[in-house]
Amino acid sequence: MSLNKVQLIGNVGKDPEVRYLDNHVAVATFPLATTEKGYTLANGTQVPERTEWHNIVLWRGLAEVAEKYVHKGDKLYIEGKIRSRSYDDQNGIKRYVVEIFGDNMEMLSSRPAQAGTTPPAQPVQTPQASPQPNSAADDLPF
Repeated sequence: MSLNKVQLIGNVGKDPEVRYLDNHVAVATFPLATTEKGYTLANGTQVPERTEWHNIVLWRGLAEVAEKYVHKGDKLYIEGKIRSRSYDDQNGIKRYVVEIFGDNMEMLSSRPAQAGTTPPAQPVQTPQASPQPNSAADDLPF
């Protein structure tokens, strides 16, 4: 038995980039920052806060929801699986990318509703099967 599941709560680093594949399937990508707060040990040692950046990939309907409603600075809950891949950049150097393929998303930011837009019911889910893109991704951080 094996399990590949990740749950993140963090802030969107920039507006989602959404593209549509030839078969009209939407794919959204954006960075998500998770931060562990700093603290002080019993002996007085200061442990600074630590921020991790995650590459989020959403497919189909979930990508379309992100395109309409997710913006830089929003707080999100993302549930999905970790995927890693490698590619050769323009200079022939092998690059490695770790991505979170989201299956579930919940928007945690409160935002005043704009006229004519209604945020989707939460949580939002997408089907489990997601094709992997063949294009090379940019290096971290976005």
